[in-house]
Amino acid sequence: MTDAIVGLDIGTSSIRVAIGELIDENTVEIMGLAKRPSEGLRNGSIVNIEAAITAIKDTIEQAEQNAGVEVLSCVTAIGGSQIESYNSHGLAAVSNKNQPNREINEADKERALESARATLIPLDREFLHVVPRDYTVDGTSGIKDPIHMIGVRLETDVHIVTASKTAIQNVFSCVSRAGYSLDKVWLKTLAQIQSVAHEDELDMGSILIDLGAGTTDVLVIVDGAPICSLSIPVGGNLVTNDISIVKGIPFAAAENIKIESGCCFLPALGTNEEVIIPGVGGRPNELASQDELCRIIQPRMEEIFSMVRSEIVHKTDLQRLSGNIILTGGGAEMQGVVELAQNVFGTTAVRLGIPESLGGIEEDYRKPEFATAIGLVVAQKNQYKSPDRVAKRNSSSGNKGESFIKKFIKQLF
Repeated sequence: MTDAIVGLDIGTSSIRVAIGELIDENTVEIMGLAKRPSEGLRNGSIVNIEAAITAIKDTIEQAEQNAGVEVLSCVTAIGGSQIESYNSHGLAAVSNKNQPNREINEADKERALESARATLIPLDREFLHVVPRDYTVDGTSGIKDPIHMIGVRLETDVHIVTASKTAIQNVFSCVSRAGYSLDKVWLKTLAQIQSVAHEDELDMGSILIDLGAGTTDVLVIVDGAPICSLSIPVGGNLVTNDISIVKGIPFAAAENIKIESGCCFLPALGTNEEVIIPGVGGRPNELASQDELCRIIQPRMEEIFSMVRSEIVHKTDLQRLSGNIILTGGGAEMQGVVELAQNVFGTTAVRLGIPESLGGIEEDYRKPEFATAIGLVVAQKNQYKSPDRVAKRNSSSGNKGESFIKKFIKQLF
């Protein structure tokens, strides 16, 4: 009767699942959510297959109970060090001197994209996405869709994302052994932007920064398409580790203190409440102030944002980063994170990436930490063509879906 799409976010610290009910080709509602601590992952990569399988299965089962559906398959996303990206150029001849000029069709676009994709990549990597940035017809550039234009030569600039074959195989293995099929693997930030970017931001430009526990992933979009996707091998776990070392407490206790009382920008600290530091090995509890914790947290978070800024400038040759910046991931929920990013990047155009309201019985997903899970549901809805392979209540209805990404962004600076 009703189709559903299952987004599985396998993160370093937590696994999150969102189940969306496909109402029609333009509408999806969130039916159920689930979240539990990750096991078997380090810095975004699976390092213990058995532990990861158990965590994935338990989280999906919890989401099944909340949504009242039986999950058969899901879509997931990867990021971190297993991702590499680059830009490429392709071309295709539309007509020649022996043929009259004709309209460009989908087959011509596909040949141009295949030409751009025909680059050598290491044997241990595979293509994840080939995203067109723009097209050029007989020297006229900046064309977003060349269909029905008359031309002789069609060129395209694309952004190519590759992933480690081993990483993808490990994800497939975990999901399969947990009892589900995997429909698609997305680049994490490319899925996120479809659920957190507003229409005006899609017109203005965007830098999306996913503040994860093990890694910080970035997507830079210019002139309507991604030009750079990268990952910094540091994340919120380093902040937790700093608190653990300075205060001499276990990592788990430091994580709880960071989540409940942490602030990463001193001027944004509204109140200076006392925080209980648990004693270890019979040592009595201690008291610390939020101000003191902030002085531990802020340097590390500032370092992470500075690394992101430097890497973007290095990879893109952009000297000014004054476009819109959207912060997602669990780290984006820390007090003062927006103000700190504004300070580091030198712009007030920074906001939290809150997934759009999709309705349904669940509203807890409207947090930056659910940007990936919700983004996967939205992204898969936008391109889904084969309903018989998703989770279902009883039986499938007709084909659902629409174009892949409604549009990207026209101008960043």
